[in-house]
Amino acid sequence: MSSLKKLFEQTFIYGLATVLPRVLSVLLLPLYTEVFENADGYGEYTKIYAWIAIFNVLLAYGMETAFFRFFLKEDRKSSVVTTAFISLLSSTTLFGILAFLFKGILSDFTGIKAEYLEYTVFILALDAVAILPFALLRAREKPMRYAILKLINVGVNLGLNVFFLLLLPRLGQEEQGFFEGLYRPGFEIPYIFISNIVASGITLLMVSPAYFRVKYTFDTLLWKRMMKYAIPVMFAGIAFTINEVLDKILVAEMVSEAEAGKYAACYKLALFMTLYGTAFRLGVEPFFFSHSNSKTPEKTYARITTYFVILGSCILLAVVVFADLLKLLFVRNEVYWEAMTVVPIILLASFCLGIYHNLSVWYKVTDRTRYGAYISSVGAVLTLVINFAFIPKIGYMASALGTLAAYGTMMGLSYYFGKKYYPIPYNMRKIVFYGGVSILFSIISFYVFNRNLIIGTLLLFVFLGLIYKLEGDKLKTIFSKK
Repeated sequence: MSSLKKLFEQTFIYGLATVLPRVLSVLLLPLYTEVFENADGYGEYTKIYAWIAIFNVLLAYGMETAFFRFFLKEDRKSSVVTTAFISLLSSTTLFGILAFLFKGILSDFTGIKAEYLEYTVFILALDAVAILPFALLRAREKPMRYAILKLINVGVNLGLNVFFLLLLPRLGQEEQGFFEGLYRPGFEIPYIFISNIVASGITLLMVSPAYFRVKYTFDTLLWKRMMKYAIPVMFAGIAFTINEVLDKILVAEMVSEAEAGKYAACYKLALFMTLYGTAFRLGVEPFFFSHSNSKTPEKTYARITTYFVILGSCILLAVVVFADLLKLLFVRNEVYWEAMTVVPIILLASFCLGIYHNLSVWYKVTDRTRYGAYISSVGAVLTLVINFAFIPKIGYMASALGTLAAYGTMMGLSYYFGKKYYPIPYNMRKIVFYGGVSILFSIISFYVFNRNLIIGTLLLFVFLGLIYKLEGDKLKTIFSKK
């Protein structure tokens, strides 16, 4: 159990660090939904950041995962580091040049206004160059430094957003001089971009010593092997990102930016499950690779997935039960509330995605990353088909159902192929039981009793009591200090 304990400890720290940028979006949600009163502006902001998410995957092109794989298995680790650094620096520079040369074409393709594209390119470039220094911290198991740097990034971004969107309008209208000259009405989206650029720039400065502490050599053969591993990961990432963000773009284009804004705002309430899944994945990915050659790693992988489902089931039910309270905290503008019906669906979809990431260990440790691309592509096709077919008929509800269909299918396919190529003795009885009870209680609370807080809280306590009764001793063993 010591290995599991270490995993959960690192997962907590990495989770806290990587979840923080996503928590930032939740913390800023009340501010954004008040600033963008009619949801149009928030819909435009959401569309732009959806495109940023897609380009982030393209600029990383699977190199982060390849870096982990080769850093842990190659003897010449310095060569892995410098080869990856040179590759990512070169590709990011090339992207920046091309993006500025063909700004008009890029604007027409994405639907992002030309005046916003320069901000977008700067954000993408800064974040891309910081990817590998952060990956190096994870590979060397330095979670605290990783967490502190992420915390600084979030603090700067949050502080600047509050200043530009909340304080500056008041200062600019009440005082003459510096603040009056700095304030520009209707400049909310550029202010958000500027906050992001400054935070990303400061973060890059803090991790930049990693680029100067190495003696640069470029191993062409190693790079080709890394790219062979990375490219399928990139395609899987693109497909996954399509599943995650394309719905916001399509709702904005096919219905309206206002409807996209409402959908995206309520979608954020399901982010608690996404945060949990992301945190767990960041902690477990290096763990999967480092334990792949140990004795009976399959049993450890199976236990990890079981506990992921148990904790995830609790989060699913808790967020559904307290959805209306979370709505009052984070989405204070009633204009957005009509999209609350998507929350349980997106929560369940995110839960399926988290399980999928746990199940995906089989193709990562056996170097069959192309299967990750195949499976994610199936999910992307489902997302596209369902969104294009049903958004004109049922609006953003089609996007929510499409997300659930995509992630549920990906989860099932990964389990099926994993049994064939890398059998892991998952405790399906427990997984189905805890997941099924959580989903059943969520349906009863949200739909049958119309989000009645008392009924929902009672169901949550019953579920937690059930887990404590059946799993209490094992969970105590994992988290015990002894």
